[in-house]
Amino acid sequence: MSDFAPELTERLVRYCAIDSQSDADSPSSPSTAIQLDMARLLVEELTAMGAEDVRLTDYGAVLATIPGTVEGPALGFLAHVDTAPQFSATGVKPRVIKGYNGGAITYPDAPGLVLSPEEFPYLAEKVGHDIVTASGTTLLGADDKAGVAILMTAARHLLANPDLPRPRLRLAFTPDEEIGRGVDKRLSADLGVASAYTFDGGAVGEIEYETFSADGAVVTIKGVSIHPGFATGKLVNAIHLASKIIQTLPQAVMTPETTSGREGFIHATDMDGGSSEMRIKFILRDFEREGLAAKGALLRQVCEAVAATEPRAEITCEISPQYRNMRYWLESDMTPVDLARDSARALGIEPVSVPIRGGTDGSRLTEMGVPCPNLFTGMQNIHGPLEWISAQDMALATDLCLAIAERAASR
Repeated sequence: MSDFAPELTERLVRYCAIDSQSDADSPSSPSTAIQLDMARLLVEELTAMGAEDVRLTDYGAVLATIPGTVEGPALGFLAHVDTAPQFSATGVKPRVIKGYNGGAITYPDAPGLVLSPEEFPYLAEKVGHDIVTASGTTLLGADDKAGVAILMTAARHLLANPDLPRPRLRLAFTPDEEIGRGVDKRLSADLGVASAYTFDGGAVGEIEYETFSADGAVVTIKGVSIHPGFATGKLVNAIHLASKIIQTLPQAVMTPETTSGREGFIHATDMDGGSSEMRIKFILRDFEREGLAAKGALLRQVCEAVAATEPRAEITCEISPQYRNMRYWLESDMTPVDLARDSARALGIEPVSVPIRGGTDGSRLTEMGVPCPNLFTGMQNIHGPLEWISAQDMALATDLCLAIAERAASR
């Protein structure tokens, strides 16, 4: 194994400092122009290191080729350049805590914020590691710039060692994964691989082939607007009706904070508007198609029930598919999963497969006919100010990437 930690740390710090947050409300592709700042940088770096077929597609994905040493089907590796819109990603100030001592980590820009090994036991396992965090007021963006750093480091290593066994490798760095739009309908054909892997997972050893199935929903409530001084018997307040919908939905069950394991949920993510019109955004999640459909039906029933209490209002509920559990396709052919597991064991890493309470670009790619399990990067506490990652965990993920490529060449 090579010591990739210094290179990975340098790349991660540099990449995380670039704001590339996606925006679910934007209709463009990619959803934000700032994602192209990351994409163009990757094009420059891939070209400089000698990758072939480097291009930035009109849908915002960066594609590149690493020539193979053997004939056979091409293999894909993917990571996404966008960061989550749920928390601030402007002005990220990454910092490196070298040789972590096992104590609580505090933050220079948020003195009351503490990352403790007691609350997060995985951190306690990383004594002596180099830990990367943000400064306390933003997320870090290791989701998924850790994956980007891992693939760029692996690419640089392979291109510098052209005799290392591997099939033809295709790299893809996608936008808009965090808002469920990372896989353009053209990506599968443009990638041109038989199977692929996303590097978008958490703890060391995670090799995941089961994700949520996901829908998004938008509920729109149109009331009756009139001057409040003359509103008696006339005003219909959309805010009140929106509140009724939220209060009527399950509170003690079927929410993200009350579920775990294989339990799904209905999650209200955004609410905006005023007394005349309100909009509520939801995400619906379940591991099974039937459970997802039942959650959508429940949301519609609640909207209909609230609408029945005020016939002068107009309440609509639009549900759109986002992605489906990749297990539906992978369980019929576990070859990519087995390849990753065998490669991990050869490195002394015990593979762990648990359902992802979320989704990846691999969910959509698998649905489109390209089997695409998800592999660990080391990222922890994502989408918030306590996000952190170990450079040594990223190094193990880089070793896994190279091991998969080598093992694929011998099959």
